[in-house]
Amino acid sequence: MKYLKFTTLLIIAVLLVACGQAQNQSEESDKKVTIGFGPGTYEEIFREGVLPILEEKGYDVEVKTFSQTDQINPAMKDGDIQASVFQSTAYMNSINDKIDAKMIKNNDVPTAPQSLWSKKHKTLNDIKDGQTIAVPNDPVNQERAFKILEQLGWVKLDNKTTGVNFKMTSVHPDKYDLKFEEVAAPQILRSLEDVDYGIVNGNYIADSGQKISDALVVEDTPDEHKVMLSINEADKNKPWAKALRDAYNDPQFQKWFREHKEYSGYIEPKNW
Repeated sequence: MKYLKFTTLLIIAVLLVACGQAQNQSEESDKKVTIGFGPGTYEEIFREGVLPILEEKGYDVEVKTFSQTDQINPAMKDGDIQASVFQSTAYMNSINDKIDAKMIKNNDVPTAPQSLWSKKHKTLNDIKDGQTIAVPNDPVNQERAFKILEQLGWVKLDNKTTGVNFKMTSVHPDKYDLKFEEVAAPQILRSLEDVDYGIVNGNYIADSGQKISDALVVEDTPDEHKVMLSINEADKNKPWAKALRDAYNDPQFQKWFREHKEYSGYIEPKNW
């Protein structure tokens, strides 16, 4: 009988240890998250301003940088990453339909607006027929660029194509008959030597050490085109999802961001 009691107690002890280990492993798993970024300053902002807050709370965060942003959403769908900071709500919704994903916005982040630049001209008044303008070659950013030109009266858009389906066939002359050169967004700054004007995503301006406010025109970015933190819908109640959201809203990060003047011109989240 004593042997039976001892054996029973031993089994219970082993089970309790096993349960404790499983719980610890689960808690450790909940503290791990991989977040994806494209080239540019959004990763830099995260590493320097947001990551320290998460690490203070015990999170083990892996930062994964993609050379091509079109690789990020498939990676999130496949579970290779759990979150990303690079895309707008409009782009995300279009990609959800395209690849049958279920991504959602987890939080707003500081956003760099697009802006119009030139190395050949100091004013918009220099525009004339036949000049060449560099625009991003990805549909969503390209549509944003042409909306800037439409507001200037340089082109007209028929809105037959939008979002990830946007095509140059939707662009028509207005006051001027212009030429357009489609360029990968990170390369437009370099191409300014070869074109009359170029529309550049703001994170690349900040990355180059220039100020967005020095542009000839700065985009009034619509909410649907502001950059945000995205996650899979299935993860919305995960502790790390809340931790990411809280870190981007933390007063410590807000203070850090406002003290770094290289990000002057970025649009702050409305809930700050």
